Parts: sequence; C-alpha cells; structure tokens
Amino acid sequence: MTLTHSLTKRARAPQTAHQAAPRRRRSRGAWARRAPLLPALIFMIVVTQLPFVGTVAISFMRWNALDPNNKAFAGLQNYKDAVTDPQLRSSLLTTVTLTVTVVLVSLVLGLGLALLLDRKFRGRGLVRTMLITPFLVVPVASALLWKHALYNATYGLINGSLTWLWSLFGSDHAPQPDWLSSIPLMSVEASLIWQWTPFMMLILLAGLQSRPMDAVEAARVDGATTWQVFRYLTFPHLRRYLELAALLGSIYVVQNFDAVFTLTGGGLGTANLPYTVYETFYQAHDYGQASAEGVIVVLCSLLVGSFALRTVSSLLREETR
Repeated sequence: MTLTHSLTKRARAPQTAHQAAPRRRRSRGAWARRAPLLPALIFMIVVTQLPFVGTVAISFMRWNALDPNNKAFAGLQNYKDAVTDPQLRSSLLTTVTLTVTVVLVSLVLGLGLALLLDRKFRGRGLVRTMLITPFLVVPVASALLWKHALYNATYGLINGSLTWLWSLFGSDHAPQPDWLSSIPLMSVEASLIWQWTPFMMLILLAGLQSRPMDAVEAARVDGATTWQVFRYLTFPHLRRYLELAALLGSIYVVQNFDAVFTLTGGGLGTANLPYTVYETFYQAHDYGQASAEGVIVVLCSLLVGSFALRTVSSLLREETR
C-alpha cells in the first residue's frame, strides 16, 4: 500500500508542475498586458481620488478662513447643517428642475433629429456635422454666446428678430424683454438644451442604425404604417439607448456650473448645487461646509452613474449575443 501510494504521488508531481507552468506564463502575460496601464491608473488616482479623500477629510472639520483660530474636528455637524440649510434645499430643487427639463426636452429633440438623419438625403453628412457643432462648443463660450448674441436686450438676436417681425406689420413698438431677468431659469435651460440635444441625437442615431432592418422591411411588406413600425419595432429597440442618453445627460447636467455662473450668476432662483458649493467655498470661505456639500453632490452623481453603468453593461451584453 505504501509503495503504491508513493508511486502514485511521484506520478502526480510532474503533472502538477507541468500544469503550473502555463498558469505562471498566463499570469506573466496578464501583467505584461496590464503594466502599460499602470501609469495612467496611478495618474488618475493622484488627480481624482486623492483630492476627493482630502475633501472628505475636510468635510468633518470646522474650518472657516474668516475665523482661522476656530479650526477643529466637527464630526457630522457640517452634513447636518447642509441637510437643514434652506438655501441648499432650494438649490437641490432647482437642480432637479433644471436637469429633468433639459434632459427630457433634449431627448425629444434628439430623437426627432435622429429619425430625420436616419433617412438618406443629399447633404446628410453636412447636416449631421452642423447639428453636432453645438456639443463641441466650450461650455463657457456657449453660455457667453447665448448671453450676448441672443439674450441681450439691446442688440441680441432674439429681440432683433422681434423688431424685424413687428416692422413687417408696420409697427415700431416690438416687445424687447430682458430674457435673463424675466425668465432666468428657462433662459439657462434653453442654452443647455441647445448644447445637449446633439449628444442625445448621436446616441439615439447609433441605436437607430443598429436595429435589425430585416424585421422593419418585413413589417412594411405586411402593410405596417410608419407609426406602427416606430411604435412596435423602433421605440422598443431604442429603449436602452434612451435610458443611457438620459442617465449620461443627467450626470453632466447635474454638475453644470458654467451656464448658471455665466448667464445669471446664480441669482433669480437659478443657483444649482454646484453653484451653491462655489458660493460656500469662495464667498463664505467655509471650507468644511463646502466640502460636505461637495461630497453630497458627488454621492448623488455616483448614484445616477451606477444606473448608467448598469445600462451600458446591459447594452453590451445584448450586442454580444
């Protein structure tokens, strides 16, 4: 029995060593593939994660630059003050209103443009390039364009168009409203809708071009109308893309600061969460309170981002089937 056990053990030893060699080679190959990514990973951690860790640490401190001698550990007091602050609650409501309005209107407009661009016509490439252009404009430049070229009450394009339209009917008393004062939140929403509609259009256009055309052609042969094809084939196929566009758009619009700062300066009820954090940090100089508010904004963004990643993963699984 002992001799048999010894022989069996010796026979297995070379086999185990033989199996371990490919594992070591695979492990070295995996490290060889991942090694070029390490500098980028380290850079990302240093640039993004370490400042966030510092922000979280400061959020638990009582630290106001106007009272430098009163700096100490505050525990959760900054978070309690942030939750009970009426200004932050108002900015939260403004952020939700701004985000929902911009995302929904951009989705509807983007869907209409995507359906138009999905058809073949002369000059489609040029039209597509022109429609994408607003998304490529720097956010601050986009806000300045709307503030001075469009909304200005004296020489803006909107009031100039009203003057020209009224002159066609022989009137010299065209309305010349100050758009940023009369409808400030809608003015900010309009500039963001103009900027984010091309983003929605690109995602939905990609979804339209990935739909199975054989099913669409079969439905048309069977006598289905254009609305029925859209209702029962196109729209169900675009559901995931609509969700992805809405989630990604929400992540970016929630964090928008440029339009609010440039157009209205946060006044007239347009201050959103990022602008409120800016006011707390740069105007009130309350670093602890501003850090706590910033952490809350990041957590809200991560909550929306987790749904976006889940939607992306489901889309990838469907494409690989």
